[in-house]
Amino acid sequence: MLLYEDLTKKIIGAAIEVHRVLGPGFLESVYQGALAQELAARKIRFKTEDPLKVMYKGEQMGKFRTDILVEDKVVIEIKAVSRLIPEHTAQAIHYLTATRKKLALLINFGTSRIVIRRVIL
Repeated sequence: MLLYEDLTKKIIGAAIEVHRVLGPGFLESVYQGALAQELAARKIRFKTEDPLKVMYKGEQMGKFRTDILVEDKVVIEIKAVSRLIPEHTAQAIHYLTATRKKLALLINFGTSRIVIRRVIL
């Protein structure tokens, strides 16, 4: 059984619907807004642009914002690029480490077929 299988199926379904309607070619912010709207329509709890601190040996080194955090469990990192590269996966891993979450979905809306990768810590 996959981690948060039922929840991730719902998220993936919402992402597929966004890609079906919009297709590739927009900025990440457009897909983020559309996915947020689709999640809300499906009554899935989420936060967008949730600010998080990056700590190093007890000191704050910086801040970042998750694209979407679903039900305080799944980090969603949205891309709109021609292809995913290893740095995108590394970014998702860093977000998981910083948030202490176990699962991220790396979603690329930038190609003719949506690409979704599960990233697990």
